[in-house]
Amino acid sequence: MSRSGPGPRDRSRAGSNKIGPKRSRCNQVTDLQVRKLRFGFADHDVPFAWNASNPAFSCATNSLSFFAIAFEKMICAAVTEALPLINDPQVAEEAAAFMRQEGQHSMAHRQHAKALIKSHPALQETLDTAIAMFDDLTATKPVKYRLAYTADVEATFTPSFKLMLDNADTLFAPGDDRVASLFLWHTVEEVEHRSSALLIYDAVIDDPWYRARMAPSIFTHVGAVMNAISESFNRLVPIADRKVDAQWADSTRRWKRALAQKFSFFDFPDYGPCDNAYGHIPLREKLAAASGCVRSQIPGHNPRNAKLPALAAEWLARYDAGYDVTRWYTGARSQRA
Repeated sequence: MSRSGPGPRDRSRAGSNKIGPKRSRCNQVTDLQVRKLRFGFADHDVPFAWNASNPAFSCATNSLSFFAIAFEKMICAAVTEALPLINDPQVAEEAAAFMRQEGQHSMAHRQHAKALIKSHPALQETLDTAIAMFDDLTATKPVKYRLAYTADVEATFTPSFKLMLDNADTLFAPGDDRVASLFLWHTVEEVEHRSSALLIYDAVIDDPWYRARMAPSIFTHVGAVMNAISESFNRLVPIADRKVDAQWADSTRRWKRALAQKFSFFDFPDYGPCDNAYGHIPLREKLAAASGCVRSQIPGHNPRNAKLPALAAEWLARYDAGYDVTRWYTGARSQRA
């Protein structure tokens, strides 16, 4: 499926497509372009293990699709509530563009989730649960907390997604091109708007220590949502389709399974092998991503200083050149042919 052409830019920023920050009182405004892309998930079935060579990564990214739908709904509600509190017109413009990008992400991930639910109808329960967990957050937490939540989580995306983009040849290239292209687009745009959530938080709250104090609560909630999603994958998707334990990232599962195998009184369900999605990636790269995520939570951290993945700049250049980014890998092969 071809992209529909470059989407509308912010009216005051037409003509620029730099990935880096532009300007504001804290030098963190980014140039944001709203790109409306569709990935052809209705064209034919989407396998649950969409990267057959790495089913653990398939489970992880499927979880991210369900998480993104719920998280981005909360983001849009929080930013909408915060907009009247923003006095700087540049920041208000940034906030509106950030929200539109997140809305496009949510729409695309809904199409991916819809395709998975078509093959496994019980997964509608998974999506409903994830959305309910964030709806409860919106209903019970003040906008201050929700903006801190958004800023804290978004700050981790550049170092964690850089790990994915730097290893796209093994994590994305071997899989279903629609899913791979969806996540390439999403991760690139997260890098592009890496400063936006913090910019909005600072404009409305401007209390870095509150963000730091709330981080344990915030990431406990993130973990609870992700665990609920992956646990439901184990229950609702047959092992023949998912190939691995969807909760492979839980380091306790291996020794619990070993105990269950050794001692009959220790009951622990066997949902398949606990493969590591990132086991083939050099340790130094994983440590760099982990340390980047930790640094992102320190008061005074500026996302614009993060080391950026080379693939992000390549993606943006290809998009502006008219390349079909919804078929990142198959499109490249057809062009070479």
